[in-house]
Amino acid sequence: MAAEGRQRIDKWLFFARAVKSRSLAAKLAIAGRVRINRDKAAQASDLVKIGDVLTITLDGRILVWKVLAPGIRRGPSEEARALYEDMSPVPTTRQETLPDAIVPLRDTGSGRPTKKERRQTDRLRDED
Repeated sequence: MAAEGRQRIDKWLFFARAVKSRSLAAKLAIAGRVRINRDKAAQASDLVKIGDVLTITLDGRILVWKVLAPGIRRGPSEEARALYEDMSPVPTTRQETLPDAIVPLRDTGSGRPTKKERRQTDRLRDED
């Protein structure tokens, strides 16, 4: 660690199991998808300390984690969950946000014929 209780953001994200590799954690930080106390992490070497709040945009989700401890290694998930407190908002389900699509109905014979209607008229012509 560079200073007591501080750790690079890419290492911490890797140890907390937010991403699969440290290089992906570095790319995440450089892309501006990680905020440390509301400030964008400009580089992978930005330091986090105990009490910092991280806002991470990952796979269309927004994770809000409070740093509880610096990581020592990439251990099991129980060990990784001890590094942060999850303060993420509860995700809304798709059913609450978007209503089901309503199939447009039209009267038979109005507008452009459907493929099924064209086939039926072709069969009637062939029978004559």
